[in-house]
Amino acid sequence: MGRDSDTLVTLMAEGALSDADARLASDVARAAGAEPLGWDWIDRGCALDLRLRGGLDLRLRGGGGLRAALEDAFEAVDVIVQPARAQRRRSLLVADMDSTMITCECIDELADYAGLKPQVAAITEAAMRGELDFADALHARVKLLAGMPVETLDACRLARVRLTPGATRLVRTMRGWGAQTLLVSGGFTAFAEPVAAEIGFAEVRANVLLHENGRLTGEVAEPIVDAATKRAALLGAGVPAAEALAVGDGANDIPMIEAAGLGIAFHAKPRAAAAADAAIRFGDLRTLLWAQGVGRGDWVG
Repeated sequence: MGRDSDTLVTLMAEGALSDADARLASDVARAAGAEPLGWDWIDRGCALDLRLRGGLDLRLRGGGGLRAALEDAFEAVDVIVQPARAQRRRSLLVADMDSTMITCECIDELADYAGLKPQVAAITEAAMRGELDFADALHARVKLLAGMPVETLDACRLARVRLTPGATRLVRTMRGWGAQTLLVSGGFTAFAEPVAAEIGFAEVRANVLLHENGRLTGEVAEPIVDAATKRAALLGAGVPAAEALAVGDGANDIPMIEAAGLGIAFHAKPRAAAAADAAIRFGDLRTLLWAQGVGRGDWVG
């Protein structure tokens, strides 16, 4: 495939795609100056690849204007535009946790136990949009949790934390072909370590909440895990960045998304979506397997 074309467009929508959608995507690509070469189903009705030659500036994230044109042409269809590769399966996955591998923001759920959720959630949202420095926002939120019993952490995790659909399949399938998998979270080890174990990540890095006499002190151990830590984890994994897949949802994830060969914004804030190669807006984490050309028959878990 890589010898025949220079660009690959993947359309993904659970049980909602047809050959007519492939023809429409071909027309949109042709209008953008590319030459459609045909399409192939990854999973019929769910995911297909459109092969293209020429006309695209892939130096721009997501293939320039083609991604936007395709997203405008379809309802509830996720679109990835990437250079064609002989081997699409990535050798490294670096993932955010909150609102990416799990469906919630852990610190907001902790705050809910303390009756402080509105105050903490407002700081979280501002930080995710990139309006606040991450470290300052983290310290401000953690300070509000001072005095909380340590056992509340486990109680909150068990009651509130749910895995994002497709998380286990994504991680275990990638590990099955030998990829490194790393969960790097600006959240807390009390959540990230059990979550990583449940999903199947080989490594995990997150912030440590400090406590004394069984209660949180309102402080977090230094150095904190932040955007720079995430990017450094990707670049220091011993795998070429071009072989890496990074996924996250907030401003704190942008540096690792930009560093990865394939950077994915998952149900993300606008700044993260604009920085990524693709923005998954509708599907779950199984879309990241389709993005790598992997159909259901090769999924694990």
